[in-house]
Amino acid sequence: MMRQALALAALMTCAALAASAQVADLRSKTELRVCADPAAVPMSAEDGSGFENRIARLLGEKLGQPVVYTWFPQGPGFIRNTLRAGRCDLVIGYAQGDEMVLNTNHYYTSAYGIVTRRDSPLASVELLEDPALKGHPIGVVAGTPPASNLARAGLAKDMRGWDLFVDRRVENPVGEMLAQVKSGELAAAVVWGPLAGPLVKQDSDLQFTPLLKETTGPRMFFRITMGVRLGEDAWKRQLNSLIRRHQDDIDAILRDAGVPILDDYGKELKP
Repeated sequence: MMRQALALAALMTCAALAASAQVADLRSKTELRVCADPAAVPMSAEDGSGFENRIARLLGEKLGQPVVYTWFPQGPGFIRNTLRAGRCDLVIGYAQGDEMVLNTNHYYTSAYGIVTRRDSPLASVELLEDPALKGHPIGVVAGTPPASNLARAGLAKDMRGWDLFVDRRVENPVGEMLAQVKSGELAAAVVWGPLAGPLVKQDSDLQFTPLLKETTGPRMFFRITMGVRLGEDAWKRQLNSLIRRHQDDIDAILRDAGVPILDDYGKELKP
């Protein structure tokens, strides 16, 4: 029995080492291979204009490696067809805690917020429970946390919904919502900050107010990490080191793009 147990333990150790080696062999040592959506403006874009593209270039420079992309629409099947398929080695933006990837340390925190016209009577609204919102059409992406909070606040009949998972090459939910806020067709839209902030920065008629005071329902803020394959702990540690050493550079890219950056607890804007 002892011999069998030792033999089994040795076999399991060898299998684990082999699996670890196979995972490690997937990552390129000569290129920074990034998995990204080609049309997730303003985050990533095939023309390289997204703020995640800029962060990828920063990492590539520090690693001394050229950045190459595998493009795939972000939605169902994104990780399976890119990172897990071994076609690329890094997702630049991924919510902390998702089990499909191995998360790095987070490199920024942001929140959902309200987009209104600057001259709107709703421009001072900071809470989804504010009675001022009642009776006004409000845009929101279905299935997102603010949709739940709007319903809790009794605003279900005022909500105008857009789909969560779309091919951004042919559909642009956030762009459509903001255009309707600008035209007055919508009184407000509740949108994820990294999507709305950069677009609002380009339009002087609009403003973005982060939801920092919500007390009920799902939380409105999330920590954003980078994602690598499960088991690639050494690669994760290398990225954590890069994030730590170049956090100021990353923050500068995010701020320049118009991304609202919060403290780690989602309570206030990061100084």
